[in-house]
Order: sequence, then structure tokens, then C-alpha cells
Amino acid sequence: MISRRNIRVKVMQTLYALETMENSTKPGEPLKLLEKQFEQTRQLLVYMIHFITEVARYAESDARIRASKHLPSAEDLSVNTKIAGNTLLWKMLEDASLQKAIDATHVEKYMDKELVRKIYLELTETPEYKAYIQEASREPKSERSIIEFIYNNLLITSENFTSHLEEHFNNWDDDCDMANQLILHYLAKPGTYDFQEILSKEKWQFAKGLLETVGQKKEITLEMIKPKLKNWDPERIATLDMILMQMGVCEFLFFETIPPKVTINEYIDLAKEYSTPQSGQFINGILDNIHKDLVKENRLHKVSFRK
Repeated sequence: MISRRNIRVKVMQTLYALETMENSTKPGEPLKLLEKQFEQTRQLLVYMIHFITEVARYAESDARIRASKHLPSAEDLSVNTKIAGNTLLWKMLEDASLQKAIDATHVEKYMDKELVRKIYLELTETPEYKAYIQEASREPKSERSIIEFIYNNLLITSENFTSHLEEHFNNWDDDCDMANQLILHYLAKPGTYDFQEILSKEKWQFAKGLLETVGQKKEITLEMIKPKLKNWDPERIATLDMILMQMGVCEFLFFETIPPKVTINEYIDLAKEYSTPQSGQFINGILDNIHKDLVKENRLHKVSFRK
């Protein structure tokens, strides 16, 4: 479910948190912090998907509320509830893994019913929704499109919704891009995620190994990085930049199946996205120079991932 790039982000965030802690860490604390990072991502992802289903299902609640008025109008008695039977919606509702995660993580406690109602009412006023309910058939493309429309046009672009997420999930700012990618993939292929195992065993070993290696090999990586800084004072370099460079050097030396070019490109991208505007070019130069030295010294022993 989570890519290696997402894993690098989580390891980076964990290392940054550890670096900025005032007190020294206890044995096992770094791994617990990393596990917490992934659990927060899982809760956010589960909640966002659950919220989508609540908006679509509100059509039935709306019909029931309007029909129960003291003097309901003809319009009140003829609310179209087609979307409540949407085939993609029901694939999500019948996804045992998702429903189990909803129960286990207790995300229902964050649900803002009034916000669900407002977004549903906003949906009913859109041309896309009006066109959808006029269609008699349930074409798979149309069924998926209206659910994607709810997410792309009414949720993820809504200040009210994103503020709601920020209020309840302190990892929203860090995880928004990752969560967005995962949700779009899930809507395209519902039922394909195992929400109980957000990381495969292989990917957890990569995450755990990268975190532990950076911590254990800090002196070695700094010995290789500092000579390349030239006129830069190591103490004045952004903490995040130094962490990214240490992670990159560790991948060069201790992760034999990852091609150096992949490592360099990954950390350039992370630096551009999470650090300063100049960080990408800076980290590119440092890691590229270190890589060239390692090749000259025959210290790189990469092997094919497939082998």
C-alpha cells in the first residue's frame, strides 16, 4: 500500500523528531515513534475514505428527514437516492478490511455529521450530480466518476474539510499528498488494500532498517559528508538537509539492492518538497560527489534486486 518513497518520508520525519527532542531517547523509542507515524497515516486514510461513504449515503438520511416533515412538499417526498446505491460505494461498504479498520481505529468519533450534510447538499446543487441522477443505468464509469467527484471537487478542495482534518489529525500536513495518492488508487481499485497491514513485512524491514542504520552509522556518514561541505559550516546546515544526506549515504553503503541513481533522485525530490528551495540542488551535489568517491574506492557493492 505505502511506497518506498512514503517510507522514506516517514523515516525522515521520525529522525527529525528524534533530532529535535530535548531529552535523550530510550531504547526502542525510535522504532515506537516510527510505528506511531505509520499508524497515524492509517487512521487518516481510513477516516477520509469513511467520510466519502458518509457523504454518498446521506442521500437516504436526507430523504427520510424531508419526508418526515409535518407538511412535506412534493419535492420533499421525491428525493432521488440513487447515489446511496452506487456500486462503487457498496464495494467500499462491503470491503471487510476497511470496515474492520473503521471499527478498530474508532475513527467514527471524529465524524462531523453537520459537515457531511453540508457537503452532501453542496453536491446536490452541482451539474455533475444532477446529470448523474438523471441516468437510469449504472454504468461503472459513471458510478466511479461521481464518487471521485465528491472526493476531488467537494472534499480535498474544501477548506472546511481540510480544516476538519487538521483539527483531528496532526499528521495531515505531512501526510496529505500521500493520503491523496492512496485514496485515488483505492477508488480506482476498491477492496485491494489490507488496512490491517499498511506495510508489508518486506517494506517494514526496509523502514526499520533505514531508521536503525542512520542512527547506528551516524559517525560514519558524517565523516563522509563533512569534507564535501567546503565553505559550509555543518552547524548551520538545515537539520532536515543533514538527515536526508545521512539517509542517502546509508542507502549507498548498506542497502545493496537500491541503485545509487534511485537513491540520489529520491532524496533530491524529498529535499525540494520538505526543505528549502535550494536544498534539492545542494543535496544532489553532495550525494553525487560521495557516490563518485565510493565508486573510485570500490566501496559500492550493489546487487540486482531480483537476485
